[in-house]
Amino acid sequence: MTSMDNSRLPWSYRTNAVVRGLISLLAGAGCGLVGTFAHRLGAPDNIPYGLVLAFAILSLSTWAARARCGIVGAALHMISSSGVAWLIAAMPIGGDVLTPAGFNIEVPFFSEHAGYIWLYGIILVEVAFVLMPASWFAVRTADTAKANAAKAAAQSGIKPERGELPRG
Repeated sequence: MTSMDNSRLPWSYRTNAVVRGLISLLAGAGCGLVGTFAHRLGAPDNIPYGLVLAFAILSLSTWAARARCGIVGAALHMISSSGVAWLIAAMPIGGDVLTPAGFNIEVPFFSEHAGYIWLYGIILVEVAFVLMPASWFAVRTADTAKANAAKAAAQSGIKPERGELPRG
């Protein structure tokens, strides 16, 4: 990646490795906190839109952490997000539990299991992101896309018209 391409990346991608790691840690902690509060939305009605929202936020943030600083970034994100979620689950605040799991009475399925799904799902989602190919996390600027298209066109012998990307 050239310096011209680098200037078009988001600011968090242009910082040094330590700052990128700290950003991944903070983003993970934020996901753990927000997801822990959001995961129970809709659970009493057996419509777990809170879990869907929490996992969507977690997935987007994990993708950004992996794109920002590779597997190390995803690992830091996983440590902080799951750490915050499990810490909140283990420490009841004022006698109230924020991540209830398992009941002795009959309640809707998601009301009973949303806590387990959230706490174990954090780890599963983030491990899945670690196992995905690195090419899925490449951040390409418009300049890089044009350069790659021109390179592919030159290799294939196709001469695209001016301002047009070659079709592959």
